[in-house]
Amino acid sequence: MAKRRGLQEINAGSMADIAFLLLIFFLVTTTMDVDSGIARKLPPMPDEEMQEDDSQINAKNIYVVLINTNNQLLVEGELMDISQLREGAKRFINNNGIDPNLSENPDKAIISLQNDRGTEYKTYIQVQNELAAAYNELRNDAALNKFGKRYIDLNKTDKKEIRKMYPQKISEAEPKNIGDN
Repeated sequence: MAKRRGLQEINAGSMADIAFLLLIFFLVTTTMDVDSGIARKLPPMPDEEMQEDDSQINAKNIYVVLINTNNQLLVEGELMDISQLREGAKRFINNNGIDPNLSENPDKAIISLQNDRGTEYKTYIQVQNELAAAYNELRNDAALNKFGKRYIDLNKTDKKEIRKMYPQKISEAEPKNIGDN
């Protein structure tokens, strides 16, 4: 009778090393998607004694900016090109009571931004950038007039003083179905 031979065992000693090397290879070569968003610093919380009662806000101190489904910009109910928005916002904010239809002063000026659910992200960001640029230009002009320096070059105390002159008040409402208005 022939002696039956058993199954030969495979040496699995280096199997763990191979698995470890494969794991490291995949960890090193895999790219992770990073969420990107808007790099925007929120304005500081206003002092409690400086907060206004919402019932005291005059309608002429609100600059209504709407973006409809067709990515058209409606400012105060009239069509406007995005390239004109910055100057329009600056004129509204810095009115100081000159035009009775615009804001009384920069401290009371509020920009109300609303978009349709169908608005393209690109258009929404362009509008936000133009509004932020309007405030930045006004602050820069005020800093040059008052301190002889650009706003970005001012120290913290002087920046605070300029921000007090031109507080950024942009109210963003929830998107609605505005339609083709």
